[in-house]
Amino acid sequence: MNETDETEEEGVSNFVRDVVRGDFSSGKTKSVVTRFPPEPNGYLHIGHAKSICLNFGIAAEFGGRCHLRFDDTNPTNEEIEYIEAIKKDVTWLGFDWGEHLYFASDNFDKLYGFAVNLIEQEKAYVCDLCPDEMREFRGTLTKPGKDSPRRNSPVDGNLDLFARMKAGEFEDGKYVLRAKIDMASGNMNMRDPVLYRILNASHPRTGDAWHIYPTYDFAHGQSDAIEGITHSICTLEFTDHRPLYDWCIENLPVPSEPHQYEFARLNLTYAVLSKRKLMQLVSENLVNGWDDPRMPTISGLRRRGIPPEAIRDFATRIGVTKSDSTVEVELLNHCVREYLNKIAQRRLGVLRPLKVVIENYPEGQTEEVGAINNPENEASGRRMVPFSKVLYIEQNDFMEDPPKKYYRLTPGKEVRFRYAYFITCQEAIKDVAGNVIELRCTYDPETKGGNSPDGRKIKGTIHWVSAEHAIDADINMYEHLFDHPNPGVEGDLIDDINPNSLTTLTGCKLEPSLANSVVGEAVQFERNGYFAVDPSSTPDHLIYNQTMAMRDSWAKIQAKDMSAGK
Repeated sequence: MNETDETEEEGVSNFVRDVVRGDFSSGKTKSVVTRFPPEPNGYLHIGHAKSICLNFGIAAEFGGRCHLRFDDTNPTNEEIEYIEAIKKDVTWLGFDWGEHLYFASDNFDKLYGFAVNLIEQEKAYVCDLCPDEMREFRGTLTKPGKDSPRRNSPVDGNLDLFARMKAGEFEDGKYVLRAKIDMASGNMNMRDPVLYRILNASHPRTGDAWHIYPTYDFAHGQSDAIEGITHSICTLEFTDHRPLYDWCIENLPVPSEPHQYEFARLNLTYAVLSKRKLMQLVSENLVNGWDDPRMPTISGLRRRGIPPEAIRDFATRIGVTKSDSTVEVELLNHCVREYLNKIAQRRLGVLRPLKVVIENYPEGQTEEVGAINNPENEASGRRMVPFSKVLYIEQNDFMEDPPKKYYRLTPGKEVRFRYAYFITCQEAIKDVAGNVIELRCTYDPETKGGNSPDGRKIKGTIHWVSAEHAIDADINMYEHLFDHPNPGVEGDLIDDINPNSLTTLTGCKLEPSLANSVVGEAVQFERNGYFAVDPSSTPDHLIYNQTMAMRDSWAKIQAKDMSAGK
């Protein structure tokens, strides 16, 4: 992060920071080392962004370092594609692991040695129970488990079997290595948990070198210890796994003794933050890939045009607690709007064009009017926009028979065209079906710049684009992917998918300055919202994604009047 971002973090307190401060004050910790440990079995989502910001933020605040470590212990679900995507996402969010990029697979030899050590201490054994028997022997929350018949088998026999498992002599599932802890423990995770299982699968990094792989519970804590992690920060579902984490650390000759801390994961309305469920959406072609802008993945948010600064701000605002809760997606939207309002260049873009002919404007004349690039930043300056006889406005900026407080274009009523002139509609031209397809208007040439020399007041201001100079674009408009705030809570997740989550508008008209738009660059189409060029866009076929809608002032007035019974 840059200096500004770090300054914004100062003074922000949560229980994890309080723990770290306490460790510094007591002398327990001299240098903070955290880690972000994703499994490379899918793309990261905004819930991971919360963890990334927390781990890298704490390390930066206390002058330490944060590792990026891939817990790649399940080769059947892992791909190089996911590894590269995760690295790209962390970098895009503004964080740098420097030289501290690690993989659990880097430690396979050491982890195997640790497992052998446990066998030699008679604290681990090879078990041949099948999965159904394993469940039966494990017991229940109210009934203690039963010892495996092999629980007290000789050390030499266990060492031999474990070596043969490693050599690939057995089929998947034939044996597992289990820790010997306590089959009567009230914590099910301590009832002789599995440490290694046979998987005759090729690994993305180690190839076919291994036929056994450590479980996450075994690899995680030992990798933390090998890397010298001081504060292992996990989500709440790992709370019940902490005793096993500590047991392994206590019973193995590890080089350091990290401690695990748990915080509440992010739950967000109108979204699912589960890799399994996101994978389902992708695999069943219910979205257009992991980076579909409707997805809560970091790559999807990036493609939609949401800036990393807004995500970091969101992560700071929601805080870090030990209690599960659900955050309203509107808070994320607020962070996005607040940031983009400061930096996005303003441009004129008409999404659903309606033709306007200014009958008293000189034929063949074109002039330029000055337009503000960003009213929040004077240094952004002004630009010139062409104005001519034939223009486009939004279809919903005209009504023949408008309701009260409709301050847009209507027959006989004067409205201000942004940066240009006062315009009055004289006639609406319709097609055979009765649809308005063109407006015939007049303008007041004394009102250039949007002001009248006689001081008359105009309430309505609408945007426009010169037809002769407009460039065409397709624009993807988005709603929530799900139309239920808690998708799947009342049945099948798929039933809650919003059929209107994506609408593609073709033939949109944009001011000519947008011809050279850069992919991902934030822009505000005045009165329509924030947009970003899609990576699939070309100079000959511009495609924009809606990042965030503007709040519709007239819709808010209508809603207020309805609630007041007017």
